Amino acid sequence: MTFALYPPVKKLRIRQDAFCLDQRRYISISNPCSDRLAASIHRFQSRLTSNTELTFGKPTEASVLLWIDVPATKTHRTITRPGTHNLRPNSRAAGKKKEDYEITCSKDSLRIKASSEAGVNSALQTLAQIFEHVLLETEPQPLTALPCFSISDWPDIKARGVMLDISRTKVPTMDTLLTLIDQFSTLKYNQIQLYTEHTFAFSNHRQVWQDASPYTASDIINIRQYCEDRFIDLVPNLNSFGHFERWLRHPTYHHLAECPDGFIHPFGGKHIPFGSTLKPNAASVKLLRELYDEYLPLFDSPYFNIGGDEPWELGEGWSKAKCQKEGATNVYIDFLAKIKQQVDKRDHKMMFWSDIVLKEPECLKRLSKNLIALNWGYEGNHPFARECKLMAAQKIPFYVCPGTSSWNSLTGRTTNMQTNLANAARQGKKYGADGYLVTDWGDYGHHQYLPVSYAGFLLGACHAWNHAGTKKIDPVLGINRRFLGDKSGKTGEILWNLGLVMDSAPSKLRNQTIFNRLLFWNMDNEPLAVTDIPDTALELCESALLDLEAMIPEIAPAKDKALLQKELKNAIALARHGIHRLQVYRGARIKPSNLRKNLEKAIKTHRSVWLARNHPGGLSESCDHLQQSYQAL
Repeated sequence: MTFALYPPVKKLRIRQDAFCLDQRRYISISNPCSDRLAASIHRFQSRLTSNTELTFGKPTEASVLLWIDVPATKTHRTITRPGTHNLRPNSRAAGKKKEDYEITCSKDSLRIKASSEAGVNSALQTLAQIFEHVLLETEPQPLTALPCFSISDWPDIKARGVMLDISRTKVPTMDTLLTLIDQFSTLKYNQIQLYTEHTFAFSNHRQVWQDASPYTASDIINIRQYCEDRFIDLVPNLNSFGHFERWLRHPTYHHLAECPDGFIHPFGGKHIPFGSTLKPNAASVKLLRELYDEYLPLFDSPYFNIGGDEPWELGEGWSKAKCQKEGATNVYIDFLAKIKQQVDKRDHKMMFWSDIVLKEPECLKRLSKNLIALNWGYEGNHPFARECKLMAAQKIPFYVCPGTSSWNSLTGRTTNMQTNLANAARQGKKYGADGYLVTDWGDYGHHQYLPVSYAGFLLGACHAWNHAGTKKIDPVLGINRRFLGDKSGKTGEILWNLGLVMDSAPSKLRNQTIFNRLLFWNMDNEPLAVTDIPDTALELCESALLDLEAMIPEIAPAKDKALLQKELKNAIALARHGIHRLQVYRGARIKPSNLRKNLEKAIKTHRSVWLARNHPGGLSESCDHLQQSYQAL
């Protein structure tokens, strides 16, 4: 027998004896604890089938369900004042403390021992999964005993986080976001970032966010507290150099753009009629200073991700002469240093995406060591080994940042996701990465549905905690247990296999599937990336999609069954529509009227399921992409 644990633990030994649960009603903790650890214990209690009570007393051995041994710490109940990092206990120190723990279950007692409260919290997540596993194994009989076991566990990488894109159209409802935070907590994630461009309600910039359903200051405070109570650091994230197009499209901000009249996008060669990159000058710093003064006091994290990736038009407009003289990368680093001054003044450590500086590795020597470089890459063969080695050689603190492989896919990309997440963990651990950040983007309309990302969230957590042990887990079971509560196992199976369908029609596409590419194809000329795909491969893909669709009525998630069924069916409908477009172009006997009818129905469903998990801001933009596809028919 073994336990299905996510992430997998480092050392586990299961014995033949059993620990009887009868008449055990106390959870005894050795020392006073913080409010958040008490809350963690209460959440653990809520996942048990029997009623228990927390005590700091010394009850009889036979009456104690769980003993918790944690070192004494000074805890103070203080009124939380946003932005004052030193007021709340364990906020900054938690990242430096070890999360190692031990759980020992003998026939006489069940005990947790940890060197910090964060370690106790991690132990409780593991123990709750053990109770869940054993209960599922014994159903329909009640849980009366646990097998005796011992666990010794610790993480591979200190900071383990998820970055959710809340700017490329989707802003999750509070219920959606808090549910995700709970799920991430059970997977031992300890950091969350909300990628923000224009989806925060800055008081003096209404025109930027008025149609985006932004989070407010009160929302951020509530999210931050919810994370803190679950030993998760909510890291502020505000892109502050490139990807500023949501601001620069408005005439009020044109004077801040590197290219106010627009630029030719390097992906696709289309002319974008407004800028996306800030001028690297004092006026831009002045705006950022104002934004930081309003945004950063809401957070209690020691970190701040300023973004800075993909400043497409740097050196093509206002800074052209300077970039020609000094080099665009040097100009970039100089402006990064000015942003860092503002971050330092507000008592945060700056994080930034490292794609620009890695293009010219000799420039790494110019970087401060008092920052964190975020090394991102989303393909299975991304050169994490080379890039991590470069960072380590210069002693620059860095994270590895793979992705869920969900965006621009509709269905997910299971094979690529597995390789990408594993590669990042392996090289991050080898070269001493400070963190592992799983990214979940929403490029070009965020058309993938949230469950398509569950596999990436699950495997990312497992790799960051225990890379070597992850190869032994059952990911489908993990998706069902950690996100869906589906005892039938069908939902996880569908989601996992949905991301494998694309493997039947290999292409040279990067960061997307052929289904997504064809869905938004204008049907003028066959895309070069799919010309080598035979018709038989398209038929194989559609057959696999239909087989998965036939399984949808059998799913049995703990909640949201109707929503999940709609999401799965519509993801398949959109993917099949992409296949049908190419088949029609190649002469297949499919009526164009049926193509239009099916896409029209899918767009209607897309609107419906969107609003079940997300705010309305961004929905019209997402649907505009689909409407353009409809018009091309």
